[in-house]
Amino acid sequence: MLPTSTNHHSLRINSTGGNALRRAASLLVVAVCLSLGGTVLAAAGARRAGDMALQPWVLRTAAGATIECELGTLYVPENRGKPGSRIIGIGFLRVKALQPTGAPPTFHLPGGPANSYLMNLKATKREESARVVPAGYADDIALYRQSGDVIYFDQRGYSELGDVLRYSYQTREYPLDQPGALARETQEFVEVSQAAIAEFEAKGVDLTGYTIKACAADVNDLRRALGYDRVTLIGQSFGCQWSFATMRLYPHIVARAVLSGIEPLDLGYDMPSHVFAAMQRMWWTAEQEAGLKPYIPQIGIAGAVRDIIRRLEKSPLKVAVKDKTTGNTVEVTLGREDFRPNPLEPAPILAIYHGRYEAWAQSVINRRRAHKTSLMIIGPLIDTSLAVTPLRRHLLRTDAGVEIMGQWNFDDYMATEGIWPTVDVGDEFRQEVQNRTPVLFVQGTWDTSTPMENLVQVTPHLVNSRTLIVTNGEHSAFSRVRRTLPQATAAIMEFIRSGSTVNLPSRVTVAPRSFQVPTFPAPSAAANQP
Repeated sequence: MLPTSTNHHSLRINSTGGNALRRAASLLVVAVCLSLGGTVLAAAGARRAGDMALQPWVLRTAAGATIECELGTLYVPENRGKPGSRIIGIGFLRVKALQPTGAPPTFHLPGGPANSYLMNLKATKREESARVVPAGYADDIALYRQSGDVIYFDQRGYSELGDVLRYSYQTREYPLDQPGALARETQEFVEVSQAAIAEFEAKGVDLTGYTIKACAADVNDLRRALGYDRVTLIGQSFGCQWSFATMRLYPHIVARAVLSGIEPLDLGYDMPSHVFAAMQRMWWTAEQEAGLKPYIPQIGIAGAVRDIIRRLEKSPLKVAVKDKTTGNTVEVTLGREDFRPNPLEPAPILAIYHGRYEAWAQSVINRRRAHKTSLMIIGPLIDTSLAVTPLRRHLLRTDAGVEIMGQWNFDDYMATEGIWPTVDVGDEFRQEVQNRTPVLFVQGTWDTSTPMENLVQVTPHLVNSRTLIVTNGEHSAFSRVRRTLPQATAAIMEFIRSGSTVNLPSRVTVAPRSFQVPTFPAPSAAANQP
């Protein structure tokens, strides 16, 4: 099983002029895209860079209300550096403002890479009854369109109205009588990467064109095609990196930005100690919960993690467990590199600490069994091209947090940086430069995907920035603020409308998550002694 890398939105049909026939063809192409629900190489190949297909569309809320909008496809060169490159489509959805406000439109850039707001919104479903927008997204649309037009933009290579570059394969079968090994799984990712590249290149896909710089150019092309002078970027996670790249390459088009789950250009691979710090902040609250207290040793949850690691380094475990897949009892060997602390829930850690290995053993068996899966290849294409500076690479490999977190989060991508064909963007582009764009950063203290320590890298260089820290906020901290804190949300929306920061708070608090309680009986007090 591969390691998981996390690392990780007036009708102008044709921006080049066009005629009524081309407008009709544009609408037809959208219909074809929707009917296929995936790759549209032939249809897109007939287009020219800068063309845009756009048609009226209707979404529905769970309550039965309708949201009138426009569904479109922007056509861009697959490789912007090669004349005559294949033309690909990228989907987008526009919801017009309730009334003219004079504010720039908000361009919503999703995370990932390999995430799509259009997919999340059910926006490309053919049957109108299937286009039921999840409640949270419906609330967001209602909120943002009070400020101006709302545009949700897909990523090149991950759009149902263009190409979805998905590589399907079967994982290796790993032996159950040997402990897990990072090097073994990284080697599998190397082989999978090579096979994926060969498959798509045989189909005529130019993989060298899928870089973050190309994504930034896509934003500029969509802005121009829709007739906007400037935009406000709303970026989450990888959407932050996408926004940083856009502000770096096209500073004149960005009026302001709201960025959450902060991921600067050089921080695509998370520092293990920073992730662990977010976990410790979360665990401190978990240790106060009455339901968990009887299970927590005197050394705390972090101490339990260290104790488990010491045990496994001393000797691997052999655990007999009933395989839920086959119904047979099997024995599996569990080693240090099989232990990957759950960043969000301490209950599995506490179970292992107290010798309850069954659930952990079953999860490892499932990982080691050969099974069908898929890889969305724009993730490694973009991320290995963005990569990290030599200093960041050294810090990642030698970070004190590696002892706890291991190198699962970045070892596979680092090993394949020379395999994926996208060109390295260069250290000059990765390094921060001064930028005067007004930016609001929204960051949760419990974010284990993009830790709040990331802010230190970028805030000194965004000289007109403000930061809103969300205590107890996780990777979705901005969403939690919008759902639960109307006063802070109103201040954020005022910033989006006008750029005003007068009422913006510096810190807010959201209710902490409820933590799972282990399912086994609470141990005796003696069992919690170190």
